[in-house]
Amino acid sequence: MEFDTPREKLSIKAEKAILVGVALPDRPFLSNDPLEELRGLTESAGAYAVGELTQKRTNVNTGFYIGKGKVEELQLLCQAKDVDVIIFDNDLSPSQIRNLEEVTKCKVLDRSELILDIFATRAKTIESRLQVEVAQLEYALPRLKQMWSHLSRVEGGIGMRGPGETQLESDRRLVESRIRDLKQKLGEVQARKRREVQTRQSEFTISLVGYTNAGKSSLMNRLTGAGVLTKDQLFSTLDTRTRKWILPDGKKVLLSDTVGFIRNLPHHLVASFRATLEETRQARLLIHVVDASDPLAMEHIAAVQKVLEGIGCETKPTLLVINKADRVTDQTQIQILRAKHARTAVVSAFTGFGIEELQEEIMAFVAKGMVPIKVQVSSGNGRFLSWLGAHAEILMQKIEDDQIFLQVMVPDTLVSHVLQEKNIEILEIPAAFAPKPKLEDWELPSVELPNDPE
Repeated sequence: MEFDTPREKLSIKAEKAILVGVALPDRPFLSNDPLEELRGLTESAGAYAVGELTQKRTNVNTGFYIGKGKVEELQLLCQAKDVDVIIFDNDLSPSQIRNLEEVTKCKVLDRSELILDIFATRAKTIESRLQVEVAQLEYALPRLKQMWSHLSRVEGGIGMRGPGETQLESDRRLVESRIRDLKQKLGEVQARKRREVQTRQSEFTISLVGYTNAGKSSLMNRLTGAGVLTKDQLFSTLDTRTRKWILPDGKKVLLSDTVGFIRNLPHHLVASFRATLEETRQARLLIHVVDASDPLAMEHIAAVQKVLEGIGCETKPTLLVINKADRVTDQTQIQILRAKHARTAVVSAFTGFGIEELQEEIMAFVAKGMVPIKVQVSSGNGRFLSWLGAHAEILMQKIEDDQIFLQVMVPDTLVSHVLQEKNIEILEIPAAFAPKPKLEDWELPSVELPNDPE
């Protein structure tokens, strides 16, 4: 397939690319346009496709990944289109990249390297930049042998006489040292991140997850007015953002927007972004956003679930939010999604359709995590009364003399705070949350000792 799309003149020349996809028995093409996602990734990286090649194979060609006939076709297409880069929708070995570059005289990238490059351009915070650099270096480390042209040079000098040390060994040591330094810095940043997330344990936290470009940021803006950047672009959000969301019943929750997932996400990237996904790991509820207008919605859901399994969130309570309902002409897709998932809501973050239904679902879930408690508090205990006003829902209040009798709903995560309060009297609390009696409160039965025969 060839393209002759006119491009506007830019101050920075956009690279021309040829896209290549190979279907294998364990990785078949998912649609009639198998390179649609790769095309989107390529545009996100600042290039544009001028040609495409696809091939179905039963196994990989060890030398070029694609067959020799396709290699010749690729070579001719590169010459005809004067391309800058060849991008594969598969992961290649270093030797395959080298062989393809020698034949085509063009730069060759695989899917993982393309995604890493996009993340590098999107990273804004110190944390995300460290994460991306670690992932890039770990990706590059096993490929050093093919990336350096001066590997056979032997360094000399005092202490290095005799056999010496190849440049490859030196470069590997430099990269490994850089990775260690970055991981140490990243560990410090991640420790701060974990402490920051843990300070929110007293709040009801919800995390938005989903395939990239499913509309998570648009939904967050609709719910909270956060003003988060939204673009019809893959990976427009990399850094986690948390905003306060006041539900219609007055309850306050914290809503976090996270990086979008994608199928075959490089494992180095998942590992490096584990701290960024800490919000997801600590959340009480996940809102899984899926693009209802995408014919591959089911495959996208499976890809997100695979990443969630990788970070230990597969059993976390999840609400599937079927977004972009305004773009759907055939309701069959939505009906299938609803039939396959127990808890769902259909919305359009763009038009506001279904937002009330979503809010009702969230309020019902939050209510399940509330514990009814009756307490007696002195009117002079302003500190605890203020805490209740901020964190609990007050159902009933009665004042007698200087005592206040309250019936409240407290989040289950904060019941321990009520139990630890000394200057109150708990009049009623569910048995599952009742404090265990202390050892001194137990009445031990008296035991008569037998008389000593002597």
